[in-house]
Amino acid sequence: MTTSHTGHAPLVAETAEGCGPGCVPLFWPMMLASAVFRQGQDVVDKQLRFLEEEAKLHAIHHPQMATAHQVRLKLRTLTLREYGKASGAHAVPTLVVAPYAGHTSVIADYYPGQSLVETLLDHGVPHVFLTDWHSASEDMKDLEIDNYLADLCVLIDELGGRANLVGLCQGGWISAMIAARFPHKVQRLVLAGSPIDAGAGEGPLKQMVERTPIRFYEDLVRTGGGLMRGSFMLQGWKNMHPDEHYFTEHVDLFQHIDDPVYLAKRETFAAWYETPIDLPGRWYLQAIRQIFKDNLLARGQFVALGKMLDLRDITCPLYLLAGERDDITTPEQVLNAAQLVGTPSAHITQRVVPGGHIGLFMGGRTLAEAWPQIAQWLAAPLKTGG
Repeated sequence: MTTSHTGHAPLVAETAEGCGPGCVPLFWPMMLASAVFRQGQDVVDKQLRFLEEEAKLHAIHHPQMATAHQVRLKLRTLTLREYGKASGAHAVPTLVVAPYAGHTSVIADYYPGQSLVETLLDHGVPHVFLTDWHSASEDMKDLEIDNYLADLCVLIDELGGRANLVGLCQGGWISAMIAARFPHKVQRLVLAGSPIDAGAGEGPLKQMVERTPIRFYEDLVRTGGGLMRGSFMLQGWKNMHPDEHYFTEHVDLFQHIDDPVYLAKRETFAAWYETPIDLPGRWYLQAIRQIFKDNLLARGQFVALGKMLDLRDITCPLYLLAGERDDITTPEQVLNAAQLVGTPSAHITQRVVPGGHIGLFMGGRTLAEAWPQIAQWLAAPLKTGG
């Protein structure tokens, strides 16, 4: 493999046939010696820095929340993180329900100046809480969606019994379940990139789930010892955009290897993206079968905590946020919620922003343009009737 547009291709591009993406062959010192003869020491030094940075990006990381906070509560499934402070005795707290879909909740508090939680705090929401989901251990393999719903109810009760819910991706459909099952617990509901109508549209993820037999997912869980391993999911996400993850990002790194700002951002992203978490196998198979394959939530046939859910029982003010180029949760899967809930249309806000899925939660443009308005919407006094 060669690259005609980079001046000198990085050494990983000169590996022997059969060596996977980004791997470094055992005989790379000989290749370096050859490169010194052919290209000069300066070029080889750059290639060495590239190799060192690649190793750093793909090492074991421990991603950290960016904004100062304290731990409010620890449960088996999550840690509840608390930001800011209550502004009044009757103020309703805002609970950000992060995705539980293979990556850590750092996606919601990613980087100073690039944090959804920080944005909410800076634009009128004084008291924010975040679900920091735990990676599933082997003794959690049989936990179900009901277990996570019950723990969310514990959180809301801990916060006074009523909260604004900000659901991100998977955190959105579980928030919608809470709002339908216990309407009195939710004052306002934000659904961002959330597949409420998972059967809508023809996005690549929807097509993949439809085409792939449930036996495949069951085999993955079996291979993972009863868990859906985060490493399996990470490989799947990367395979959706192979050119980006197996070629372009390596070329970009080589081209910017002398740019410390670029490297710092890449390292922060890698600390989050390359650190997947495991999910309970039973929970995962329920989600695949009942939410994505059978679309039971949108069809009013999903049973949560002993009761069939009807999204028309959601009557609180609703904010729907979708990404124009989101190929994980296409816009119609989010926006169709407006026709499924019981909230009056006058109290539903719908917005489609440029960009893809991850950008909804950590993209600089969306954090600067969309989330400040959402923060003001959350903080505004609740009018009679919504």
